[in-house]
Amino acid sequence: MSWNEYHFKKGKRSFIAQDFDSLKVITILDGRTQATIRNHFQRYSRQVRNRVKVITMDMLSPYYQLAKQLFPHAKIVLDRFHIVQHLSRAMNRVRIQIMNQFDRKTHENRALKRYWKLVQQDSRKLNDKRFYRPTFRAHLTNKEILEKLLSYSQELREHYELYQLLLFHFQEKNSKHFFDLIEETISEVDPIFQTVFKTFLKDKEKIINALELPYSNAKLEATNNLIKVIKRNAFDFRNFENFKKWILIALNIKKEKTKLVLSRI
Repeated sequence: MSWNEYHFKKGKRSFIAQDFDSLKVITILDGRTQATIRNHFQRYSRQVRNRVKVITMDMLSPYYQLAKQLFPHAKIVLDRFHIVQHLSRAMNRVRIQIMNQFDRKTHENRALKRYWKLVQQDSRKLNDKRFYRPTFRAHLTNKEILEKLLSYSQELREHYELYQLLLFHFQEKNSKHFFDLIEETISEVDPIFQTVFKTFLKDKEKIINALELPYSNAKLEATNNLIKVIKRNAFDFRNFENFKKWILIALNIKKEKTKLVLSRI
């Protein structure tokens, strides 16, 4: 099973659950509170709920305990994209922090601002082609630009190398090396990285599940993208039941006849 949230309308988020294998939408709820979710799933007998083996979700900590209470035999699998996103955002914030140490008119500040994507990118995917770079007034490859950026700050270089090593271990699905590295460096890194590392250590079991099991929230994210398209085409909905029916029709899973609901969209 996959869990996620989506925007029903401005200022209001709702809950959706989908079967991972069949892609069948299990429920679409008008709200995302724990009481709303609990009341829905408790309609199913405990015997039925015990058959659920895996629940994938984003890094939504309020749902962890609720999922365990409702589905005691299920393993919680965090979405791999959001784990990497946490690391990437930490690296970006450190870059901005170091960039702001330079005056806005300096070459270092402009270069760190202009080529921020190179600091975020997996070093194994850097382009080797040489192009003219106006900022440096020279023909350089992305690797050469990156080396110049890292030369501006030893702190930036150290955090970049740590970031890349963590990415490598994560993509290779080596959970032991990934967490060993976090535990070894947590006391030495910038507080921005410390916050992310503490979150990872707290959710260690769920992240290991993400690395060892072939599940993610990718399929449900695709469903959420469809929901966004439906909202955009309809210029939003006022009536939740109408919105829900449009989703089910679009997913081609609403087979039975439904009564016409006369309401404003």
